Amino acid sequence: MATRPTSVNIISWFIIVTSVLSLGSAYYSLNNPLTQELMAKNLLPIPVQYVQMFVGLVISLVAGIAMRQGHNWSRLVYVGWSVIGLVIALVTSPIKVAVIPGAVVLAVIAYFLFRPSANAYFTPRVAANDA
Repeated sequence: MATRPTSVNIISWFIIVTSVLSLGSAYYSLNNPLTQELMAKNLLPIPVQYVQMFVGLVISLVAGIAMRQGHNWSRLVYVGWSVIGLVIALVTSPIKVAVIPGAVVLAVIAYFLFRPSANAYFTPRVAANDA
């Protein structure tokens, strides 16, 4: 396996830390009246929003950990799930402008996850005697 690029290291730690912090803060904000009011304005039912949020955070956490281990599927799952989440947010969110910062962050992360150095890191190596 190639050496983990600094960009992948930073991104994977960013994903892990933000997922853990988001899981913690989501738990405490469930009973916040302002949060409930904003969620009620969304086209998706509130229980569906909760499932999407918690499943997305678990997927992000697992993908961040797997990125550190060099699993190619992790970056594909993370970017794929994030794109799906952004599309759903664009369709259902009453505040479409709020989706823009997340889209910009995802674009930057995807750029660094698919650079040549990251591709080399995520490409499995075959030993010379296994050929």
